[in-house]
Amino acid sequence: MRQLIWAAMLALAACAAKPAPEPVSLRDPKGWISSAVIFDPARFGGTWHVAQSGVAGCAGAKQNWAWTGTGYVLSGVDCSGTKPRQLEGRLAMTGPGARFTPTEAFGKEPVWVLWVDQDYRIAVLGTPSGHFGQVLVREMPGRGDLMTAAHEVLDFNSYDTRRIGR
Repeated sequence: MRQLIWAAMLALAACAAKPAPEPVSLRDPKGWISSAVIFDPARFGGTWHVAQSGVAGCAGAKQNWAWTGTGYVLSGVDCSGTKPRQLEGRLAMTGPGARFTPTEAFGKEPVWVLWVDQDYRIAVLGTPSGHFGQVLVREMPGRGDLMTAAHEVLDFNSYDTRRIGR
């Protein structure tokens, strides 16, 4: 009888839902990370395309960042986590520099604009945890020299650039 009870308990334990896997960091969380200091949130607003991210299947996905005066209303495709999903929610500007706190998107982790070129054609976003990182461009495909610069920014901020080229 005791063996039957143990067998039943083991069977129930095997059926229990497994917890969701912990997100994998795309960067060394002990490494340096910095956000853009010179940043115009109104110029950043508008439509962006995901040129590269750590999520397979996100290349070319559109994101709309509608500036409200204090943050952004988001729509499009969220390329954080393990697979693309609907991007929705708001980002409140929390600074210093280009740092934001989302209500729903990006796993609710703080999102930093690590770099944006002076003409706002390309931007690099990430999180201090490294669970999220992406290169955004206004028009696909991203210009070669700007993509090279974006990868240098990712590398400077302790990202593994081999994992963001999807």
